[in-house]
Amino acid sequence: QVQLVESGGGLVQAGGSLRLSCAASGLTFSRYVMGWFRQAPGKEREFVAAITWRTASTYFADSVKGRFAISRDNAKNTVYLRMNSLKPEDTAVYYCAARDSTYGSRRLDDYGYWGQGTQVTVSS
Repeated sequence: QVQLVESGGGLVQAGGSLRLSCAASGLTFSRYVMGWFRQAPGKEREFVAAITWRTASTYFADSVKGRFAISRDNAKNTVYLRMNSLKPEDTAVYYCAARDSTYGSRRLDDYGYWGQGTQVTVSS
């Protein structure tokens, strides 16, 4: 049974930083593309970042490029999202997702496993 458990969310002031973690179990983590998505109230879930397993190639949404970083520790079955220079518009529930593929993707439908999400709130 695959489980993805996010942690690290919370309330932060604009300009601050947070690091999200996603611990995976029940899958061969080192062979999965890992992604982060977010969903703000009243909006659709959107892509934030992804990292492949073979080359550790990274992908970012334009809205977070230069502010967020994604990394993975295959020994710990964990993927991280480091968020710097946070803005109020980054407020959302952040979800971790796993994709059984060599190639990264920005599409929600390409990810077969999802966590329950962690709330990030950025105050102005």
